[in-house]
Order: sequence, then C-alpha cells, then structure tokens
Amino acid sequence: MLSKIQQIFQFGWNDYCSSFQPTAVQYKAARSIMQCKSGALGCNIQVCSDCGHTVIHNNSCRNRNCPNCQAVLKEIWIDARKSEVIDTPYFHVVFTIPAELNPLVYANQESLYALLHKCSSETLLELADDKKYLGAMPGIIQVLHTWGQTLNFHPHIHSIVTGGGLDKAMKLRKSGTNFFIPVKVLGKKFRGKFLSYLQALYEDKKLRISESCGDLHNSFSWKEFRDSLYKKDWCPYIKETFNGFGNAIEYLGRYTHRIAITNTRIQSVSEASVIFAAKNYKTGQDETVCISCKEFIRRFMMHVLPSGFQKIRYYGFLNNRSKKKKLALIFKLQGHQRFRSMFTGMSVADVLKAAWDYDISVCPCCGRSSMRHAGRTYALRH
Repeated sequence: MLSKIQQIFQFGWNDYCSSFQPTAVQYKAARSIMQCKSGALGCNIQVCSDCGHTVIHNNSCRNRNCPNCQAVLKEIWIDARKSEVIDTPYFHVVFTIPAELNPLVYANQESLYALLHKCSSETLLELADDKKYLGAMPGIIQVLHTWGQTLNFHPHIHSIVTGGGLDKAMKLRKSGTNFFIPVKVLGKKFRGKFLSYLQALYEDKKLRISESCGDLHNSFSWKEFRDSLYKKDWCPYIKETFNGFGNAIEYLGRYTHRIAITNTRIQSVSEASVIFAAKNYKTGQDETVCISCKEFIRRFMMHVLPSGFQKIRYYGFLNNRSKKKKLALIFKLQGHQRFRSMFTGMSVADVLKAAWDYDISVCPCCGRSSMRHAGRTYALRH
C-alpha cells in the first residue's frame, strides 16, 4: 500500500517534471520515495520452519528525504549520542536569517548552508570561551533545516549546546540553568560573522546571483542590500532548556532525522489536491493548507539538500577529531559516564526488537520464533 507522500508523487510527478527540471539529486530523491517498499528495490523473504508461512519484506530506499525511512536511523543516532551526554544543562538555540537572504541562499545552497553552520558554531564557541559567559569549550550538535510549516523556504540552524565544557587548563566548567550568553550578544555576533563572510564570497565572485536578485550584480545595489541587512535585528532564540541530560538528546532526535513533512501531517490526498496540517507560529493555531500535488512536490523539492551535504555537524568537544579523548577526560573529571550505547554492533533486527519490541523472527501465523531467511531479490534496473 502506498504511503500518502508516495500517492502525491504518483499523482503529481509527471506534471511537476513538465514544468520544472529537477536536479540529479532531486530526481534521485523522488525516484527513491516512489520506489520505497514497493518491491522495485528488491525484497527479503522469510519462511517459518514450523508452519511454512512466508513473509516478504520489501526493501526501503533509505534516502534521507523519505519519510518512511527515518525511524530506525533516528533511534540508532539517539542511542549513539546518549553515550556522549555529560552532567550539565543542555540548551536548544535556533539561528535564523532575514527572509531577504532566501533567494541568494537558495541559489548558493552548498556554500551558504555551510556558512550557516560555520557562523552558528563560531558564534557559540567564541562567546562561550569568554570568561564572563562560560570560559570553556562546550559541545555542540547542529542540524540544518530549510523549511517552514507550509513547506516554504526557511533555512535555519538548530543547535544543542552543553552548559559546560573544558577550559584552557582542561578543567570542567559548568553554567547555571539559564543560557550563559545574552541573546542580543549572540544575534549581533552571528549577524556580523555571516555578513562578513558573505561579503568575502561576493568580492571573490563565488556567489551565484539568480534572476530573482539580479540587481545584486551591481556593486552599489549589493552595498545597499548588505547595509539593509546590518540594520535588521537578527534574533537567535533559546527554544528549550534541559536539566534532564538525556532528554535533550531525545528531543534533538526529533530534529535530526526530520524531513520537510511527515505522512502524519498529510490529511488527505487526491489527484486534484493535497491537504496538510501546519502550525501558525504567530497565532499558535493549527491550520490546514490545500495545494495541488504539483505545487506540493515543487515545495518539497526545495528541501532536498545538495548531494553529500552534512546537515548534522559537531563542534567543540564533540568535534569528531578530538571527541573520544575529550569525552574520556570529562567523564573522568565528573566521576562517571551517565549513559552507555545500547545498539552498538546490533543488526537492524536487533534494534527493532530493543526499541519497539518487534521481533521479526516470530511467525505472524503460528507465533513461534521460527522465521528463517530464505532468500532475496534485488533492485530492478531502469
């Protein structure tokens, strides 16, 4: 049975392609979503050795844009991150940019998404290093999102920041329960960094100027545009504060493997239209959006990231190059490691059993643990 999002692509993909030219990575994402668990990607066959019942498991696409494929990956990620939790408060900080930058960002996705990551992390690390705020290097996990509730283009960074870390003497320092950097200071620093790096890219002619902002080719128009952005109030905000240690990682897990929209938000699908739920953050009310399948796909495709782009990144003492050594020191200084990874080395079947108590070795017909792998088929080549 097709999922709701697969139905949308089935109804609207050809219509979309007649009006737009998807990139290679967008085309791959769309094909993966349409083929996921359909049998086109192959399957695994199990047979009960007691009663002979046969079960066919169609393979999933594992594409990061597919809403059908994120649950297991999310649980494995959360489990790995729990083993890195330290005994400090955790804070959720969101960095956004003015909407006037959106056309420029969309035309330069790879470089400006990376710049968003860079400026967010540098802002947090440099201010945290100041003794009047924390005087230490925190651990930071960042996730790029590019969408708003109506699938509009809205690039922003979610950061989970530890309220503690290692100072220059390799001692453990901790903050209080309130976020240790004033939001106005955070916003001013972030704005200055982003616009400074953006100016350098412009001067080096490394920015693609699309038709929608074509006047920016003119240096006077560019200066006017840049100056208008300096006058804006860039306001990062503190979304949540966690004192429950592991709760922060569970919470962030909702963001790391989230895609632009889930099947649960889609209320109805027909050949003519899609209706989905969207929260209006200005009013706090839930609303419904009704658009054509073609328009839904157009909006969805805007959020397919460039091939190989790392939307989740790690900074501070969680930087992959030094994480193992610095975490070992922190656990030694605090006297214990609060959590351990449960799923390391487990197969997907083992994770399903541990996380959801779903045992694929149990026969759905006779109820015995006697299902055995009996073969596989492979993806169809087109």
